[in-house]
Amino acid sequence: MDDLLDLETYPLDRPGSPGWTALVAECRARLASDGMFDLPGFMRPDALARAVAAIGPAMAAHGFRHARSHNIYFRDTVEGLAPDHPALARVETVNHTLCADQLAGNPVIALYDWQPFTDFLAATMGKPALYRMEDPLARVNVQASRDGEALNWHFDRSEFTTTILLQAPAEGGELEYRKDLRSPADPNHDGVAAVLRGEDPLVRRVALRPGALNVFRGVDTLHRVVPVRGPVERLVAIFAFFDRPGVVMTAREQIGFYGRSTHPA
Repeated sequence: MDDLLDLETYPLDRPGSPGWTALVAECRARLASDGMFDLPGFMRPDALARAVAAIGPAMAAHGFRHARSHNIYFRDTVEGLAPDHPALARVETVNHTLCADQLAGNPVIALYDWQPFTDFLAATMGKPALYRMEDPLARVNVQASRDGEALNWHFDRSEFTTTILLQAPAEGGELEYRKDLRSPADPNHDGVAAVLRGEDPLVRRVALRPGALNVFRGVDTLHRVVPVRGPVERLVAIFAFFDRPGVVMTAREQIGFYGRSTHPA
């Protein structure tokens, strides 16, 4: 794994060591204060180049174009909300996706399947354990955003969102987010509406560099990617982890996100 990751700066291969313990503590503190942490240069440049070189032709030939008008919940109705509530305002998303079964041999799959990566993430999130997703499509995705495209405002399915930016566009592509916008006890629909109207001063924008690992609490953090500008597409690897084993998408979810399903007909 040393050829893929900067394990001198980020000693994920030495759990319990002073360097590993200090890194986990720093990441947990940043999650608490900022709602996210990022580790610049986490993936080595050569590994990053190999990943991008393999993704380019695969994305051009097999990437699924996902274009939809949706609200931030990806549901037509939400309990307790009138259909015209501003939290249900429609937004537009366009991106292109490669699924895990289309990434065989790519460095991002090797990283995802490396147990010390899972264990490190669990420690940063204060979890006794994390489990890799068993869905053959959704466990790892690479998403591309091209000129004028973006992943619009939404909450995530998994509690924490884990990504590595593989390629940055010439302009745009920054991550905008509002940490801790809701909780299990308070869906904060009015707060959601304020973000969608551009009226929340606590919305933050970060520009990540290729190779950076980024983790944030996606289930309660409303977030989006700023539209990309220019001929260079934004490429990001998205890793799915859960606090329980055996998580898979339904056939309907797979078809909605990827245009196909691995479930029996």
